[in-house]
Amino acid sequence: MKKNKDFNYFDEFINLTDYCCQSAVMLHDVLSNYNPLEIEAKMLKLHEIEHMADQGMHNVMNKLMREFITPIEREDIISLVQNIDDVTDAIEDVIMRMFMFNIQRIRPEALEFTELIVKCTQALKTATEDFSNFRKSKTVKDNIIEVNHLEDIGDKMYTVAVRNLYISSNDAIEILSWTQIFNKLENCFDECEDVANLMESIIMKNT
Repeated sequence: MKKNKDFNYFDEFINLTDYCCQSAVMLHDVLSNYNPLEIEAKMLKLHEIEHMADQGMHNVMNKLMREFITPIEREDIISLVQNIDDVTDAIEDVIMRMFMFNIQRIRPEALEFTELIVKCTQALKTATEDFSNFRKSKTVKDNIIEVNHLEDIGDKMYTVAVRNLYISSNDAIEILSWTQIFNKLENCFDECEDVANLMESIIMKNT
């Protein structure tokens, strides 16, 4: 009987981070060309990407249940795919809040966030693309550092954005809505950093 093609966990890590990148690019595009009349349709489209990411994560879990030998510890594979999926979920959370709060116009700081989120997810993907060679790869380590650097920028950006919001607006609903949206945007960096830190931990455990 013909054997099924070997399942490559490292390829699946790449596929999952690609969904993060797709979501980040789409979010940035939605905000750059914002039309409140289209936000529901855009939210549903982004949810399709999130659904494919969930399916990819479940495929990895199903494979793990049937395999005894894995390239890295099973617990690390589970944590890594879940953390990567959390990034896509976090990006979707942003557009969901914009729909829920019926946002009519985009604050300029939001575009700075989404531009940086695109860079952060791309750094994650670049790291996963060479993660199978993590014991020797400088690319992986450099991009882990880059993600942490971008997360630090995101933290500072969040502080400034919320301060500017409270200085420039007297509208309680606007302040409430955008405080939560900025929080969700900042959370995207935190989720990316969690993936990068886990990758670093896996490298340390296996070298």
